[in-house]
Amino acid sequence: MSTELPPLLWTPDPARAASSRLSAFQQFAAAHHGAPQTAGLSPQAAYATLHRWSVERLEDFWRAVTEWFDVRFTRPPTTVLSSTAMPGARWFPEATLNYAEHALRHGEDSNIADTPAIIHVDERTPEPVATTWSELRRQVGSVSAELRALGVRPGDRVAAYVPNIPQAVVALLATAAVGAVWTSCAPDFGARSVLDRFQQIEPVVLFAVDGYRYGGKEHDRRAVVKELRDELPSVRQVVHIPVLGFAAPAGAREWEGLTAAPAEPVFEQLPFDHPLWVLYSSGTTGLPKAIVHSHGGITVDHLKQAGLHLDLGPGDRFFWYTSTGWMMWNYLLAGLLVGASIVTYDGSPGYPAADAQWRVAADTGTNVFGTSAAYVMACGKAGVHPGQDLDLADLRAIGITGSPLPPDGFRWIYDEISADIWLVSVSGGTDVCGSFVGGVPTLPVHLGEIQAPNLGVAVESWSQDGKRVVDEVGELVVTRPTPSMPLYFWSDPDDQRYRDSYFAMFPGVWRHGDWITHTSRGTVVIHGRSDSTLNRQGVRMGSSDIYEVVERMPQIKESLVIGLEQPDGGYWMPLFVVLAQGTTLDDDLRAAISNALRTKLSPRHVPDEIIAVPAVPHTLTGKRIEVPVKRILAGTPVDQAVNPGSLENPEALRVFEQYRRT
Repeated sequence: MSTELPPLLWTPDPARAASSRLSAFQQFAAAHHGAPQTAGLSPQAAYATLHRWSVERLEDFWRAVTEWFDVRFTRPPTTVLSSTAMPGARWFPEATLNYAEHALRHGEDSNIADTPAIIHVDERTPEPVATTWSELRRQVGSVSAELRALGVRPGDRVAAYVPNIPQAVVALLATAAVGAVWTSCAPDFGARSVLDRFQQIEPVVLFAVDGYRYGGKEHDRRAVVKELRDELPSVRQVVHIPVLGFAAPAGAREWEGLTAAPAEPVFEQLPFDHPLWVLYSSGTTGLPKAIVHSHGGITVDHLKQAGLHLDLGPGDRFFWYTSTGWMMWNYLLAGLLVGASIVTYDGSPGYPAADAQWRVAADTGTNVFGTSAAYVMACGKAGVHPGQDLDLADLRAIGITGSPLPPDGFRWIYDEISADIWLVSVSGGTDVCGSFVGGVPTLPVHLGEIQAPNLGVAVESWSQDGKRVVDEVGELVVTRPTPSMPLYFWSDPDDQRYRDSYFAMFPGVWRHGDWITHTSRGTVVIHGRSDSTLNRQGVRMGSSDIYEVVERMPQIKESLVIGLEQPDGGYWMPLFVVLAQGTTLDDDLRAAISNALRTKLSPRHVPDEIIAVPAVPHTLTGKRIEVPVKRILAGTPVDQAVNPGSLENPEALRVFEQYRRT
């Protein structure tokens, strides 16, 4: 990769950078925990120095984080990290605390108790509806008391089949207050997809809606909920949340009854590593991995991510478009930990028009707005102009995740939103319920690059033989533990599946499965998943680089590139494209695609064939899948190549059978 500096898109105002929470934390850590002084250094050198200290002195750094954010330990820790082994690191082993207590403690302040904790918008009634901090505390107190009355105890599992609505936030916090373990799926998941997840953990209570609204339509899910009740014998009680207004099924408790009491929440004080929630991998090639995170690990890591890397705090408004089936919903709740108001949205990202998410930001006075790279690129193709058409004066930062944001997406944001906006491109995963690399409020933004690795995360790029590489493509690895790494996978008693997922390639080092370039300037570029690597003539290539070039063409809606090793030692690299309406894949378009890839990337990036398909398959969280398609092309039957319950459009896979090369 060239070390030439990409175009500079944004530089923080020096006064804004100096007043950031990151700058204040650095001064605190230097004064009290031995962090290096950075006065007189450039912003890049100052952050690099602080980051180096944060990963070399893990105990000092994380103790500083807990003190800076005033983490409420009911039994204070004497040890920060009893072992640095991966897996197996133990953080704050003597400490006790409760995640929900930290999420709700800002409501104790009489100055903000009657200000919004949650601001909710849905596509049918876009007028925002606020839930105050005091009301949120009351509802959590009421629901947690009812859960205890139902016999729910620490360690029991509570599941939810709910959209991104305030009731979901209340139910999660009530579950955490009791010390039970939360898990959720979005109501657009079919019964089989939900059962693949919930049957693994055997919940005792199920919160469930009667349906949801999306794209201007109502979707009745009562039949799915009945199937869940029938197939989850561990469930002792169902709680009915009437989004569409249907009556509760026989034997179910009504949500309104659970939230009626004027109760203060009681927080079970739990070990730092007590399970908080279970998240799930996509499950495209088998049962989804049930990933368990801890009360303490999520509390301290999300405080760091929201407070230092998003610069969020009391009085701010934080929105990320997500569903309860994606880890970004759990991440959104990090706003509560730092005293910010969170904005929840239930509905389609592009209804009634492509700029729907930007309208939510404008209507709610959002300060930090999060979305997907796919949505940004769709806005560019739709020709929307949010910066001109909407009042986004309160918006100061835009977060992007889900897939790498192409350079054209960076340009669109600075052209169409504002020239003075902090673009926070982040990359991480469900595995850690957060990011490894992301935003730094004191650093500039360069075209196509993520600003830096997060504090406390020892990110490196490694070659296949385990050597660190700089300014060239390598595997994203993390060489030292972080508190938000999973405790374990559910039903994986010897941790074999956990070890195979992250530590098989480099024992003792977390290998995440992404290709990255870590530049000599400290920035990061994500090239896509390494488990679907393109490797032509010994040169590894990221699929996202190809997508960025191809999908900027107006004739192409979406694309999928696969690299397939042939039995005779050859290599076949087809590019599948979904055409824009009214477009035909003729020789001229094929030549235009090939020429664009040849000139903008290299001759190696030109596919062997370009094939039109009706659709690209996606996971339930909207990510295109490559590995199952590669298996189908290699001859694996569709139902063996992928778990159809993990896909939002499993019918899209059948077309690839006709292109098998066996």
